[in-house]
Parts: sequence; structure tokens; C-alpha cells
Amino acid sequence: MSTLVFVIIVTAIAGVGGTGLGGIIGALFKKDSNKRVSLLLSFAAGIMLSIVCFELILGALYPENSSSQTNVFIVVGGIIFGVLLIYVLNYLIDKKSNIELAHIDKNHPKTADELDELIHSDHLQKHINNKDSKTKLFVAGIVMASAIALHNLPEGMTIGASFISDVSSGVNINTRLSSGIIMAFLIGFHNIPEGMSIAVPLISGGMSKPKAIFVTAMSGAPTVIGAILGYVIGDIGPIGLSLSLSFASGAMIYVVFGEILPQAILMYKSKLPTFFIVIGMLLGLIIIYI
Repeated sequence: MSTLVFVIIVTAIAGVGGTGLGGIIGALFKKDSNKRVSLLLSFAAGIMLSIVCFELILGALYPENSSSQTNVFIVVGGIIFGVLLIYVLNYLIDKKSNIELAHIDKNHPKTADELDELIHSDHLQKHINNKDSKTKLFVAGIVMASAIALHNLPEGMTIGASFISDVSSGVNINTRLSSGIIMAFLIGFHNIPEGMSIAVPLISGGMSKPKAIFVTAMSGAPTVIGAILGYVIGDIGPIGLSLSLSFASGAMIYVVFGEILPQAILMYKSKLPTFFIVIGMLLGLIIIYI
């Protein structure tokens, strides 16, 4: 089995399997599960921050296959590019969907304050309720899929870049617990509450549980595309690996601070999410360096 095929299989398990499992759990929850989903999202955000701070950025600064440190400004530039790209794409998606929703006005929070707004399932549901044409339903579905993909693409890039980092340093990823495997495990674990955040509003909007679980699981597919990109870019050389890791870091930083944490806090206004963030960070640190 080639290394790239192995990476694709592992990433598919983490992406599709993780979000699918979250979808199943979400299907078992009642509609008033905001507190539980909020705490799980906070916990997952903590894990993602551990991945970024203790693994990705350090890997970008000190690539395994390089004898010298990467210029810090290259890493900073990659992080900034990752943040800005995801922000711009997210802004374009919001601009497309929000104008068609009556409840989105100048008094509405600039960030999502409901689960369905986070993934724009409210946009899709509006067209379904209006019994609009198949074309409008298809476009609304693409908008929702794009919103979800923005979360999953950078996650996949971290897995792909971690695997190519292992290969470059001479690690046999088929015979030992590599950093790529650890990264896939952490992201797969993080995808469980993310899958819940996708399935719950779909089911609340009237979608059948089996269909919601299937849609949720398939939403993890962009993770595989991200893994291929991260692997191919990282395979260019030390600079390519640093750029891949730093871009993924920036993208995930924006997703965590611009989407997941505001959503978690709005869903459950309490100090408790803060403690779950810290617990997630500590658990991520332990798993990375154990």
C-alpha cells in the first residue's frame, strides 16, 4: 500500500467516521441539547488549540527533514494567509446566505448564535419550507457544504502534512504510532462534537435521522481533500512543509476563535466552557507528547 493511499484511508476514518459518529450521537439527543453541544465544542476547541500551538507551529518552525529553523516570517506569513483566506471565504458564504433570511438584520450578532446558523442549515431549510425549485435547493445545499468544508479542509491538511513530516524523517508510518496517526486521532475525536453540531439542527429542521446522519458523515469528506493537499505541498521540501503546516495553523486558529468558541459561548453562557477548553488543551498536550 502506498503512503498516500494509507493517508487517505486514515483521514477518511478520522473525517467521515468522526463526524458520522457525532451525527449518530446528535440524532439521539433532544433539541434542547445546547449545553452539552456547547461544552463538547469547547472541549474540541481546546484540543485543536493544542494541535496548533504544540504541534503544527513547532513543526513549521522546525521541519523534520531540515537541519535549520525555518524563517519565522515565512511561518507568520503562512498563518496570516490561512486566517485571511478562511475569513474571506466564510464572509462570502455568509453574504450569500444571510440576505435570504428574514431574521438576519443589522441587530443580529455578527457571529452565529444558533447551531443551524453555524453551518447555514437554516438557509437550506428556508428554501425547503418555501418548496423552491431544485436549483435553489441545490445552491442552498452547496452553501451549507461549503461552510462545513471550511472547517474540515485545514484539519485534513494537518493530517497530510504530519504524515509527510513523518516520512521525511524516516518514520515507517505503517509499523509505528506516528505523529500523523496521532493527529488523525485527535482530529477524529474533535470531529465528534462537530458532527453533533451538524446533525442536531438538520434533525430539528425536520430532516429524517438516517438522512441527517448520512449528510453529517459525508460532510467529513473534505478532510480527505485537505489531507491530499497537505501531503503534496509538504512533499515539495522543508519550505513546502512549513507553509503547509503554518497555513493549516492559521486556518484552524480562525475556525476556533472565529466560529467554534463564539458559538459555544453563545449556546451556553457560563464560565463552564472555559474549563472545558482548558481540559481539552491539556488532554491534547498529553496525547501529543505521551
